[in-house]
Amino acid sequence: MLRALLVARFVRARWGYRFRSRRQLEAWQRRRMHAFIRRARHAPYWAGRRARDFPITDKAVLLEHFDAMNTRGVRLTEALAAAQAAERSRDFTPTVAGDLTVGLSSGTSGRRGAFLVSPRERMLWAGTVLARVLDRAAVRQLLTPWRPPVTIAFFLRAGGGLYESVASSRVRFAFFDLTEPFDGLVRRLAGAGEVTVLVGPASVLEALARASADAGIGAPRLVVSVAEVLDPESAERIEAAWGVRPRQVYQATEGMLGLPCEAGALHLAEETVRFDREWLDAERTRFVPVVTDLERRTQIIARYRLDDVVRVDPRAPERCACGRVTTVVAGIDGRADAVLRLPSSDGSRLVDVFPDVLRQALALESADFADWRVTQRGTAVHVALALEPGAKTEPAAAAARQSVDRALHALFEAAGCSAEIVHDPWTPRDPAVKVRRIVRESP
Repeated sequence: MLRALLVARFVRARWGYRFRSRRQLEAWQRRRMHAFIRRARHAPYWAGRRARDFPITDKAVLLEHFDAMNTRGVRLTEALAAAQAAERSRDFTPTVAGDLTVGLSSGTSGRRGAFLVSPRERMLWAGTVLARVLDRAAVRQLLTPWRPPVTIAFFLRAGGGLYESVASSRVRFAFFDLTEPFDGLVRRLAGAGEVTVLVGPASVLEALARASADAGIGAPRLVVSVAEVLDPESAERIEAAWGVRPRQVYQATEGMLGLPCEAGALHLAEETVRFDREWLDAERTRFVPVVTDLERRTQIIARYRLDDVVRVDPRAPERCACGRVTTVVAGIDGRADAVLRLPSSDGSRLVDVFPDVLRQALALESADFADWRVTQRGTAVHVALALEPGAKTEPAAAAARQSVDRALHALFEAAGCSAEIVHDPWTPRDPAVKVRRIVRESP
C-alpha cells in the first residue's frame, strides 16, 4: 500500500500539478486548506480553533506545545530521548508510537527540537523528491527494467532508514554518514562505481568536488544540494569539477519547501505547502515565509514562521519556462554557516568540519543553553553560549561549557583533527544582521 502511494505521488509530482494560472493554483490551495484545517483539529493545540484564529507559530512555540501539536500524543521528552539515542548509536531505525520516525533538529535556530514523520509522509516525500530531482535520462533508466538501477548517494549526518524503506530493485540508496572521517567517505565513494545522483549539503559537495580528481571519483549524472544554501560560487566550482550544474532542494525540518525544475529554477513547493509572506521591503523582493504544510498529519505545521529570508523577482513572468506557475525563488538568505578547517591530528593538513555535523553535536548538549555561536580564529575554536535562565549560576554555566567541550573534542577526534576550545561571553545579536552561528575567520 505504501509503495503504491509512492508511485502515485511520483506520477503526480512529475507530470501532474499543472495549473493554467496563478489564480487557479491559489483557488486549489484554498480548497486544500479547508481539508487541512479539519485534520489539524485532531491535535489538541488546534482543536476548537477557527481557521482565522490559528496563531502564527515558530520553533519556540512548537517546543513549548509539542505534546499538543501532534496528533499521536507523542511527548517532547519521549521524542528527544529517542532522537538523541539514535544520534549517539547511529541507528535511525527505531520508532516511537509504533511507526513514527523521530529526528533531532537544531537547524539554524540554535535550539534543539524533534520532528515526527509517519510512514505515509515518508512515502510522499520520497515520491516527490524522486519525481522532481531526476532528469529525463534518469527517469527512463528508472522505468526500464533491463537497465541498471538508479543509484543515489546521500552524504548526510542522519538518515539511512528513510532511504532504505523506499529502496527497490530499480532504486538503490547509499548512505554516507557525515559523522565518520571524511577521507574514508571519499574512498568509499570512489569505489562505489557509477552514481546517478549525488546528494549532500553544499559545503560537502564542494569538498567532494575538490577531492574528486585525486581520489578518482567519477562524475555523477546529477548533483543535488540540500540542507544549506547553494551559493553561485560553490555551484560554479562543483560544475567545473564534474561538468554538472548542481540543483538545489530547499528543505527544512518543517517540510519540503522548494524543488528544482527542468529549466534549472528553484520553485516554492506551493503544490503541498502554503506560503504566507511577511514582506520586508516596499518593492516586495524579500519576505519571511510563514508556512502551512498541507500534507502533514502527524506533527501539524500551521502558520509556522521560518528563520529564512526568501528573495523573489517581482518582474519575473507568472509562468516559468518549465510551465509551472509556482513561485520561482531568486535566492535564500540564512543558513550561511561556514565549514571549519582545522589542523589534522598529525599536523600534516587541514580537515573540514561541516556545519551540519557541528550543529548536531551542539544540539545533543543544549539542555542548558538556548543559543550559541562558534567562530574559528586561527587554530582555536571560540564558543559563546546563551544560557537558559535556570542555568546562569556559575556551577551550571561551568557544566554547560564542559559538556560542549566534551562534544566538540569527540567530534574533532572522530574527524581526525584537533583545536583549542575557547569560551567567549555571549553578546546578543543585532536583529538587522543575518544570523551566522558558525564563522571561519581564518585560515
